[in-house]
Amino acid sequence: MAELEGEQDLQKKIEETRQRFQNEFLQDSTDKYDSRDVERLQKDDALVEGYLTWRLYAVDDALKMIDESFQWRKEFGVNDLTESTIPKWMFETGAVYLHGYDKEGNKLFWFKVKLHVKDAKTIMDKKKYVAFWLERYAKKEPGMPLTVVFDMAESGLSNIDMDFVKYVINCFKVYYPKFLSKMIIVDMPWIMNAAWKIVKSWLGPEAISKLKFASRSEVQTFIGPEYLPPHMGGTDPFKYSYPPLPDDDFQTPICDNGPIVSEDEMESKEGEMEGKDALENSFNSEVVAKPKKVNFLDDSLRSEDSDKGDTSARIKGARKPLTTFKGLLLDVSPAEELSFGSGETEKKSLIILSNVTKNQVAFKVRTTAPEKYRVKPSSSCCEPGVSVDIVVSLHGGSQASPQDRFLVMAAEMDNTASQELAQFWKEVPKTKIMEHRLRCHVLESIKPALSPLRDSPMDTATSGQQELNTAQLMRVMACNSRLEQKLNTCLWVQKVLMGLVLVLMVLNLSCLYLLGTAQRPS
Repeated sequence: MAELEGEQDLQKKIEETRQRFQNEFLQDSTDKYDSRDVERLQKDDALVEGYLTWRLYAVDDALKMIDESFQWRKEFGVNDLTESTIPKWMFETGAVYLHGYDKEGNKLFWFKVKLHVKDAKTIMDKKKYVAFWLERYAKKEPGMPLTVVFDMAESGLSNIDMDFVKYVINCFKVYYPKFLSKMIIVDMPWIMNAAWKIVKSWLGPEAISKLKFASRSEVQTFIGPEYLPPHMGGTDPFKYSYPPLPDDDFQTPICDNGPIVSEDEMESKEGEMEGKDALENSFNSEVVAKPKKVNFLDDSLRSEDSDKGDTSARIKGARKPLTTFKGLLLDVSPAEELSFGSGETEKKSLIILSNVTKNQVAFKVRTTAPEKYRVKPSSSCCEPGVSVDIVVSLHGGSQASPQDRFLVMAAEMDNTASQELAQFWKEVPKTKIMEHRLRCHVLESIKPALSPLRDSPMDTATSGQQELNTAQLMRVMACNSRLEQKLNTCLWVQKVLMGLVLVLMVLNLSCLYLLGTAQRPS
């Protein structure tokens, strides 16, 4: 009930933000923003939620961010940025690029500081270059945060451009809210300490706690060696080159799920042989190293037959989604991530696909870890105005990881018969395929209460206290950040005062010495 009320309150905030933006910012300034951004604000709940979350659900502050962000997008022509609009030499340097993931599953956005030289003539192109990468990622992974890595190896004062650094920070502070997971500064020379203290003051309370300074040895606490270059002690063989652009989509190969094994069949003695055959087929289809062909027709027919009588049983125990991504063909719930835990009741998550078109829509779900997850159905089609429940469950003793990803693909069928589904996916142009990505969220395990009494008031109160919502956590983080800033200021003032006291003591001793010398008889 509390979750439902929280969702309703959020929806009210979203509608209030839209209405006030329409009334207060669009009345006399039709040319102030790109019409595509304004239209997206009216349709995309996740976009409005991002601004509200970043500003701790204060509508006034969120509106100021939207205004500043939309003006910037029009000034830089962000919606029209392409490879052809950016000077080719910028891509060739490899100073900025997307590659790999941190240990929490967030994409890495690399800045090679030694390759940046301050130049007023090229600063605008460099800013557009950063915007190009951020917009490219925002379209491919909507709502997914980034971890920014400043590689300071072999850099010096000539590579520091404070105007450019401030721009990068504003990209995450204002222009792309809720995008920053953390900002890691690796191997920073001591001579740049003063410059980065200024940078830290620019981040503000929303992002101050996300700034991490790390040496070569410490960076592995945030990023695994498989995504670190050798000069940081990693084993990643990746070397940037252009063209083409590096694959910043899915670094891990995505495989289609093999034949699905029903958990009820596996546990039933009557269907033991059938479950065994299905499991062998599944195993054989997943251990092949090469990309494999999957008969989507068989998958869809099998899922249709098995779903007729056990829909409610299949989704029982699956975690219900609370957020929704509004797509061109399908609405996808949840909007950003599937949650899994170690408990038996936390091994299933539900994906709900709703057809918002007037035609039949084919869909399939892919994953980076097919050996861990069972997706039912993994491929089928959805009639106009109909919703389909897809259950994603952890297989056997598998454990979820933040680096696991799911990809929902959908395409309009235009009166194509369902028996032609397999051939349809072979022939449909990539430009007509809608893609939406979901990441995996690993729930923290909660220790069971010692009391044997189930459903007692004490247990209910304890579990309620442990389930803090995101807004409360962010408020606590912001409060801690403000206290930390005030504490740092007090410490700095204290150091200055101590320095002044020492200077006064030295002056006092000097005066005493001079007086003593003057009074001594010659």
